[in-house]
Amino acid sequence: MDITQPDLASLFDQLGLPSDPDAVEAFIKQHSIAAEIHIAEAPFWSQAQKHFLAEALAEDAMWTEVIDHLDAQLRA
Repeated sequence: MDITQPDLASLFDQLGLPSDPDAVEAFIKQHSIAAEIHIAEAPFWSQAQKHFLAEALAEDAMWTEVIDHLDAQLRA
């Protein structure tokens, strides 16, 4: 059983995105979410990515904290 605490790099891996620090930083700089949009409904996600984000948040999965962190960064 993997008990590693997820971080942004592992979240990006899970989403099928480049996960090195420069790629994560570039993604955050290139994308933003309006206040009224739920992170899982942002237009730049694929359907599979939207599904993963929504499911992880709904289940209060181990990903919740890191998804919330990404959400905050995309709104800054």
